[in-house]
Amino acid sequence: MGDRAAKDALFDGFASVGKALSNGRRAEIVDVLAQGERSVEQLSAEIEQSVANTSQHLQHLLRAGLVRTRRSGTRIYYALAGNEVAALWANQRAVAERHVQAIERLATAYLGDRSALETISREELVRRMRARDLVVLDVRPPGEYAAGHIAGARSVPIGDLRRRLRELPADAEVVAYCRGPYCVFADDAVRELVKRGHRARRLEDGYPEWARAGLPVAATEREGQA
Repeated sequence: MGDRAAKDALFDGFASVGKALSNGRRAEIVDVLAQGERSVEQLSAEIEQSVANTSQHLQHLLRAGLVRTRRSGTRIYYALAGNEVAALWANQRAVAERHVQAIERLATAYLGDRSALETISREELVRRMRARDLVVLDVRPPGEYAAGHIAGARSVPIGDLRRRLRELPADAEVVAYCRGPYCVFADDAVRELVKRGHRARRLEDGYPEWARAGLPVAATEREGQA
């Protein structure tokens, strides 16, 4: 039978994963990396932290085994260590949604009033895409679309949406999606589309949830490769 010290060390090892995700910026990094790999500089800009602070957060995640690295020339890219890391983050988020009373208020403060936004489930979107009677827009940045996207979706980054509205069939329903349930890009896209007279909904969650469900995805050339 193992002794107390060995058991303590074992459970401290388990807890190291939770400790790595106990910081909001590190959780945000995991959320971003669920879309695809990034360099330190890209992550720094994404989470609005200095490169030095971002590097420190990445080292915490690396020591906990939650991320891995890939070198391309002089640049190092970070990615989640596996699909289970994205699932862990999704589960942590779900527990907070159910048991942390402040989450709904905090989400509303960030996302705004969503009561007028219509959503579509993954199951319905699969059926509608098979029927080919709607247009699906990936409104994330181009690099995220390249790393992986819903098969058949068009890349229209949110910043380009207004000038590319003419590309959309006037009589087609549009579904926009982005990084997940707490991403503002799809919300902004649906509001803009509705304002311009389109029938539009947002996917109930986002690309990571779609991919984890084993639904059809596609990817283009990996960033950083020639």
